[in-house]
Amino acid sequence: MWTVVYISPNGVIAEQIKAILVNEGLLVMLRPMGVPHLGELGSVEVLVPESEAEEASQILTENLPV
Repeated sequence: MWTVVYISPNGVIAEQIKAILVNEGLLVMLRPMGVPHLGELGSVEVLVPESEAEEASQILTENLPV
């Protein structure tokens, strides 16, 4: 099962978050939220397998500005 570890305000930031997590060896899936016609401007959920959620959260805490 996949778990949401971050909700990005847009696709560009979601790709950056994905790159951080993939670089650490995690599997990552992006899922657009809301209105499909917004494309890259819409919010995006960043998901990882449930077994990697805690590790992903720790990585994001260490690598993202507050």
